[in-house]
Amino acid sequence: EVQLVESGGGLVQAGESLRLSCAASGFIVDDVAVGWFRQAPGKDRVLVSGISSADRGTYYSDSVKGRFTISRDNAKNTVYLQMNSLEPEDTAVYYCAARSSGYYYYSGFQDEYDYWGQGTQVTVSS
Repeated sequence: EVQLVESGGGLVQAGESLRLSCAASGFIVDDVAVGWFRQAPGKDRVLVSGISSADRGTYYSDSVKGRFTISRDNAKNTVYLQMNSLEPEDTAVYYCAARSSGYYYYSGFQDEYDYWGQGTQVTVSS
């Protein structure tokens, strides 16, 4: 069974850091593209960072570039999102998502991801 489990969310103050984890089971994370999306209250779910399979590249939205880092630990079959210098505007539910095997590159379109985690809340206070 394919499963993605996020963890690491929480309540922090502006300027602090969090690291989100997305632990995968049922497939190998290095074989597929993985994206981190977020959805703020009243807003659409958007891609903030993506990592293609086998080190084919990464993506960051302009709003998080320079502050967030996506990485993958193949030994733990886990993808991380290191979030530094957090801002109140980063407050959202964060989801990790994976594309099916054979799709090597991240996508900005939610519909192109086949597997989703349950989401983890990140709240940044000012």
